[in-house]
Amino acid sequence: MAANILRSPRAVQMSVYVVRAFVRLREQLAANAAVLQRLAEIDKTLIEHDDVLRTIWTHLQPLLAPPPEKPKPRIGFVFPHEAQGTTSSKKPPLS
Repeated sequence: MAANILRSPRAVQMSVYVVRAFVRLREQLAANAAVLQRLAEIDKTLIEHDDVLRTIWTHLQPLLAPPPEKPKPRIGFVFPHEAQGTTSSKKPPLS
């Protein structure tokens, strides 16, 4: 606008400079929009992976726990009726 009114070479240079600045600004905004769109896609993918990893973690959690201890066998002589699981208070006669 100033170049149209003033018609000096300096006013024309300033007008071209301003137009180029706005063109560059528009290009930067377009590039920024593309970057923001890509970041949104990456964010969505990370959220999906987070859900999958959480599911895997919950399934692996029981496997990471130590196994339950097995009962230790008794040391010494075991009478046959004790080995079968009967709980008789009488002991077999010694022969």
